[in-house]
Amino acid sequence: MRDETRAIVAGRRPQDNHGVVNPPVYHASTILSPSYAALKASRHVRSGDGVTYGVHGTPGSFAFEEAVAALEGGSITGCRTRLCQSGLTAVTAPLLCYLATGDHMLMVDSVYGPTRAFCDGMLRRLGIETEYYDPLIGGDIARLIRPNTRVVYTESPGSWTFEIQDIPAIIDAVRAAETGRGKIWTMIDNTWASPLYFKPFDFGLDVSIQAATKYIAGHSDLVLGTVTATPEAYPLLQKGWREMGLCAGPDDVYLAMRGLRTIAARLPRHMQTGLTLARWLQSRAEVADVLHPGLPLDPSHALWKRDFLGASGLFGFVLKPEFSNDAQLSALLDHLELYGMGYSWGGFESLLIPVNPPALRTATRWPRSGRPAGQVMRLHAGLEAAEDLIADLEAGFARMRKATG
Repeated sequence: MRDETRAIVAGRRPQDNHGVVNPPVYHASTILSPSYAALKASRHVRSGDGVTYGVHGTPGSFAFEEAVAALEGGSITGCRTRLCQSGLTAVTAPLLCYLATGDHMLMVDSVYGPTRAFCDGMLRRLGIETEYYDPLIGGDIARLIRPNTRVVYTESPGSWTFEIQDIPAIIDAVRAAETGRGKIWTMIDNTWASPLYFKPFDFGLDVSIQAATKYIAGHSDLVLGTVTATPEAYPLLQKGWREMGLCAGPDDVYLAMRGLRTIAARLPRHMQTGLTLARWLQSRAEVADVLHPGLPLDPSHALWKRDFLGASGLFGFVLKPEFSNDAQLSALLDHLELYGMGYSWGGFESLLIPVNPPALRTATRWPRSGRPAGQVMRLHAGLEAAEDLIADLEAGFARMRKATG
């Protein structure tokens, strides 16, 4: 099946629900057993393999997990998904599942800010060392792998700056380093591409993380995370998931499933609108650079074209230094009609905020050599008409120029 079809049919079992198209919402904690023998048997049911207690899953959450795994698994069979209360929990939980005191982890320097905070806070207190690496390191990551390296974590493209990582080169280096020293688990935050536009397990990754809050849900009305693992990686994920008591609310799961059913229709619109806006921004005198791997002139374009099946609506641009003070940013942002200012993305609405990449870099510098300096803006292209979004930005730039005096 193609992904467009898979997104519609995966996880649906109307024959089990009186012909109802959508899996019902199960508000459940206690699950009753019909007999003592059944109660005894339920103690040996692996979480996720049967309905034993509300935290461990219901038919509704199992259906959603099945659908996500079907989309994200690519050509690899047997991948399984577990749900978490938020996208950030979907990041932090696997790190706790696969790391222990004394371990070393390689973390991409362009990672999502709260992921960095967890590494520098909780993991450090637990005696786990995080070493940050250049997102453009590729196969040279081999020189950073130590005998106690247990996890290599990727995020492609990078948060705020949108560098594409050379995942195949990284995986080759990791697998070569495993010889004679044991397994190194590889992970990716795959939220930007969604399950449609990057297939992590086809590239040899072990664990894929999604903030389902974003494109899977698509309507800015829930907070949810998913973690999908290969058959080899799943047992450790499942063990830790159960020990931490992770789960997701039934209403959020229902809404996320509803969003997933239309992701294949929504995401191409986000992509096309995002590319239209990115090309228009390239022509603006106020803009020094556009950070979008789908643009042919972007330094990451060749890797994106090789490995990805599309782009989402999230990208960045850099204002010229003469248009980057607070008064100018207020003039641009405060009176936009179609762009909200909010710390999320992936919904139907467009967003625009200033961000500060240098504050979240320790292994590399921003701007990189050859890239212009200036205020970085992060833009999410929603489902509005591109022409209206351009007109709104054009008016904002006019206000910004007027504030320049």
